[in-house]
Amino acid sequence: DIMDKVFELIQREQNRQNSTIELIASENFVSENVLKAAGSCLTNKYAEGYPGRRYYGGCEVVDELEEYCRQKWQQVFATDYHVNVQPLSGTHANMTAYAALLRPGDTILSLDLQMGGHISHGLPISMTGRLYNIEHYGLDSRGYIDMRSVEDMAKKTRPKLIIAGASAYSRIIDFERFAHIAHENGALLMADIAHIAGLVAAGEHPSPFGHADIITTTTHKTLRGIRSALIFCKQEYARKVDSALFPGMAGGPHMHTIAAKAVTAEEALTPEFRAYIRRVVENSRAMAAEFTRMGYEVVTGGTDNHMFLLDFTHTHPTITGQMVQQALDSRAITLNKNSVPGEKRSPMQTSGVRIGTAAMTTKGFGVDDFIAVAHRIDEIITSLTRE
Repeated sequence: DIMDKVFELIQREQNRQNSTIELIASENFVSENVLKAAGSCLTNKYAEGYPGRRYYGGCEVVDELEEYCRQKWQQVFATDYHVNVQPLSGTHANMTAYAALLRPGDTILSLDLQMGGHISHGLPISMTGRLYNIEHYGLDSRGYIDMRSVEDMAKKTRPKLIIAGASAYSRIIDFERFAHIAHENGALLMADIAHIAGLVAAGEHPSPFGHADIITTTTHKTLRGIRSALIFCKQEYARKVDSALFPGMAGGPHMHTIAAKAVTAEEALTPEFRAYIRRVVENSRAMAAEFTRMGYEVVTGGTDNHMFLLDFTHTHPTITGQMVQQALDSRAITLNKNSVPGEKRSPMQTSGVRIGTAAMTTKGFGVDDFIAVAHRIDEIITSLTRE
């Protein structure tokens, strides 16, 4: 029956998730309550505009919901920054932040994609790269963000906006120093904490609040919630941010997703969540240390957060990140190929992989389980080098 096709595919994906060791650093497993909110009648409601200023009638309930969601997220990050809960994704949040603060052609200074940056931080094939002049800072010889390079590039290029944040970076980001450099050079600071937001919320990573002018984050990844995003900003940019999002970059907000974001915030405020994040970091450090012990090169030599990168350039020069990803996929272990500092291969091949511990920690994995998985991955990589 044609009507059953979609649900058959959903069931197959559920089976895949149930039977796979999930090590993709940007994935996680949400609670039943998040799923319930996301699948609710709120998907029926159009609510263009903002609470108290909608373009449609019948918005009294969703007005209350959106305000509640906003307040909860301010509590999660213990902040009085303005928050907009309508962004649909991390990239949408970033594009909105740029539109609020910049004009086309303005200069953005961000971390190079090859060194752990994100597509939406200015890759030429992204709209950000087409609309803005992108300059990059890089990493030092140990693989850490080179703050001297940030300083030098800020002086040289005089950007309007500096982005502190990454997609594949395993160390603490010094938001205070970033803010000092940005403001000394007449730039605003944007912190993209999509990956580490759960750690910031639980006090396991220094907070950008109080330092950055604007902060974007996704709500999945380490926040373990619905696949969506948020924008926070200092109060003086609130009106610019809100109008950049609507009517600038979006129509009606997804109220069912906003409900699920509110549930995500409620969950992030619990002691259980803080304990969970501590385990995520502990598991990540233990797994990275085990790979080092087995002779692998871990970028920066370890991790401070929920992820780390393996660099095969010197230890396994004949294999690519793509080969490892595919070999593991066929054995029910999921991770992603990833460029490494000084990458010589294409983004479709890469010389490394990225490993994250947030998802399997949700499923109850502890240090011993992650160490066992590291050995399983080593066996598979070793068999690849023999082929």
